[in-house]
Amino acid sequence: MFDEIGARYDDAFPHKDGQQYIVDELLARLPAAAQVLDVGCGTGLPTAAHLASAGCRVTGLDVSAVMIEHARANVPAATFLQRDALSIDTDLGQFDATVAFFSLLMLPRREITRTLAQLREITAPGGWLAVAMVEVDLDDVELPFLGRPVRLTGWPREHLRRIVDEAGFTVEIEDARTYAPTAPEAPEETQLFLLARRDPTPTGEFRPTGTL
Repeated sequence: MFDEIGARYDDAFPHKDGQQYIVDELLARLPAAAQVLDVGCGTGLPTAAHLASAGCRVTGLDVSAVMIEHARANVPAATFLQRDALSIDTDLGQFDATVAFFSLLMLPRREITRTLAQLREITAPGGWLAVAMVEVDLDDVELPFLGRPVRLTGWPREHLRRIVDEAGFTVEIEDARTYAPTAPEAPEETQLFLLARRDPTPTGEFRPTGTL
């Protein structure tokens, strides 16, 4: 689907103040030359570009070959791999931080909790997770998006915080913003941004509950 949308996504969502705010907060907590994984990197703008320009060593993942092509052109200093969120594994190494901005929306709830568990496994103890979702109480429901049908998932904000907590992270910043895309077919939405720290317990002690 995103192969067809391509760069139209950035045209429809040109202002990403929430993402930039959370990335700035993340950068303030990271060591120099931190290793950061960007899950669902899209075109690389603004997140991978922002992180790379701050000196981070960025690896971006996206399921769309077209998005990866745009990202490589936009952020040549980063590494980009065509891979979906469900294929995250320890073969990627360990990261000081992982970010997932709106990339988990298109997974069912059970797969989001599974992906968060995988992100915890590749985030160093004491490392960071930055995640953004749209506030909506849906689980894998088909809706139109930029002229294409997509399946979308979300939680109310208090449930999203609980899901992140249960995945082995402690939320330190929560930010909610109303966003109106420029594309007339994309409705106004409430965007939720969380910055959370991975609990510094040994790998293997965490077991996701997946209760919501």
